[in-house]
Amino acid sequence: MTTLYLVAAALLLVNASVGAWRIRQGPTSADRMLAAELISTSTIAVLLLLSALADNPALVDVALLFAMLAAIATANFVTRTWTLLRQDHHSREEAGHD
Repeated sequence: MTTLYLVAAALLLVNASVGAWRIRQGPTSADRMLAAELISTSTIAVLLLLSALADNPALVDVALLFAMLAAIATANFVTRTWTLLRQDHHSREEAGHD
């Protein structure tokens, strides 16, 4: 079972490295945010696997903290993007009325 956990953790780390590549490549901020969520989800899964492997329940608390931070980051991104889109739409409407 230990080997299975280590292989799963290695595959999740490879998955996170693909997310890091997507953050670097872009092309849009939404792509980058989804890649950041992929990395955070992979990190949470690796922490949970390591918690089971090392029989360390403190890692579960760290994984929960990362999950909470990822949710807050996503909410912040959506709020910021929504505000910028609304401002851009409003400025285009104003430009059309002149």
